[in-house]
Amino acid sequence: MKVAVDTSLCIGSGMCALTAPAVFDQDPDEAVVVLLDPAPPPAQHAAVRLAVQRCPAAVITATED
Repeated sequence: MKVAVDTSLCIGSGMCALTAPAVFDQDPDEAVVVLLDPAPPPAQHAAVRLAVQRCPAAVITATED
């Protein structure tokens, strides 16, 4: 899985960081998503898929290998 984010469209809801904290964080100053792992291990794939679904601004993309 490959993960990408568009920080320019992020509204800072934090759903990604709450849903998949091993893959996403939130910048403390800008409040936008920070991608911690653009190629997360299989154990994180389900959480990433859920984060993609929960993102209210739809700024996260995940593609399967």
